[in-house]
Amino acid sequence: MKELNMLAFDLGASSGRGMLGRFNGSRLKVEELHRFSNDPVTVTGHTYWDILRLYREIEQGLLKFANSKEGSLASIGIDTWGVDFGLLDQKGQLMGNPFHYRDVRTDGMFEEAFKRVPKEEIFNRTGIAFQKFNTLYQLLSMQLNSPDVLERASTMLFIPDLLTYFLTGEKRTEFTEATTSQMLDAATGQWSRELLKALGIPEHFLTEIDYPGDPRGRIRKETADLLGIGEVPLYAVATHDTGSAVAAVPAVEGNYVFLSSGTWSLMGVEVDRPIVNETTLKWNYTNEGCVGGKYRLLKNIMGLWIFQECKREWDRRGEVYDFKEMDQMAEASTPMLAFIDPDDDLFYHPGDMPAKVQQYCQKTGQTVPQSKGEIIRCIFESLALKYRWSFEKLEEILGKKLDVLHIVGGGTKNRLLNQFTANVLNKPVICGPVEATAIGNLMVQAMALGEVANQAEIRQIVRDSFPTEDYLPQNTDIWEEAYARFLTIIDNE
Repeated sequence: MKELNMLAFDLGASSGRGMLGRFNGSRLKVEELHRFSNDPVTVTGHTYWDILRLYREIEQGLLKFANSKEGSLASIGIDTWGVDFGLLDQKGQLMGNPFHYRDVRTDGMFEEAFKRVPKEEIFNRTGIAFQKFNTLYQLLSMQLNSPDVLERASTMLFIPDLLTYFLTGEKRTEFTEATTSQMLDAATGQWSRELLKALGIPEHFLTEIDYPGDPRGRIRKETADLLGIGEVPLYAVATHDTGSAVAAVPAVEGNYVFLSSGTWSLMGVEVDRPIVNETTLKWNYTNEGCVGGKYRLLKNIMGLWIFQECKREWDRRGEVYDFKEMDQMAEASTPMLAFIDPDDDLFYHPGDMPAKVQQYCQKTGQTVPQSKGEIIRCIFESLALKYRWSFEKLEEILGKKLDVLHIVGGGTKNRLLNQFTANVLNKPVICGPVEATAIGNLMVQAMALGEVANQAEIRQIVRDSFPTEDYLPQNTDIWEEAYARFLTIIDNE
């Protein structure tokens, strides 16, 4: 077949990029066309996404394709992080900058929600883990503090759906993104209007739900003319970035676990339907949507956010090192000096993260890491140990042993963390592809265009198109001792 050009826009919590995919029917090649930062803006005590700049960056990516003379573009897909949204008025105009999920407005919303609906009932209805940034608690905060805004809103669109609306005028909510909200009924896959009513949250601004592979219209004529791009069709992909990443896990059928590794670490398995029981509630596991209508039973782990925030703080002080130098510092530092629980609330908000790591270690009676290398090594070792904890809880929920871990995403480039993870799991770890989210986005576009049949075929194409790197366990006795220490620390918190 003739090579097909597709464009994936993949926006993460710290950066975004436009990725060109060329598909010949059996192999996919991926090239970065446009990369840009995604910098939240804090003003008057609140933190927002700069949504119009992000849209402008998408236009720049389209313009770069138009100027590349690569030929025609078959399709476009957009994925981003979950939970956050914009509101449109009756004229379809954006009512304000979307809030950032780390904004303080959701502090205390768990307690407020549970006064109205018991925690167990919310989980039984939705199957979604309790994270204070969930859309449910953002809307509850608005209903308490600015109910007039919700009343005036005509449409709520999650970030990828909002960016798609800017391009096409289509107002829909994609399934995988919607599942992150804690507002869908786990049994039906549709909005849980009964839950919203019980919490006092309006529902008039909700749209219909569509699915990965569904058409989302074409680029508006005025935008197409401005960019010289043509009225290219857009498709709903798995618009939640983890959903796209999991679609590109190059696994064969079997007892494997995936880990989408980046600012957040999402560890889980694919299941046919949500697993909603006392055990998933106890360990705060979640059931989010997948390509093909399946679900991701997974754990949200704080991920490389803590390390990224440490680097930002050191950069701010003028103590600038690249990632390779920082890895070397960590490797040369004393092993197993101290551990943190990456998911402790202390690490949720930004601000002097090295001091927060030291504060946690001091509070828990451990040796306090002093040098940059010691702090970085503490973070990486602690993440690997939390991966083991999360892996074992998956086995407990499923009632069976799991054999191998597939790591995808930007975190696959962190060789030290990958080896630590294999060591503490005492299981093989397979890493790659790095660009899993963009690849999953592109392959769902190919499926929408009729070039790929299903998820199994997508995974075969990913295996054929992109290399992986294997890590085998080393020094497992030392890591067993470290894990026992880690459990003591987090159990006593």
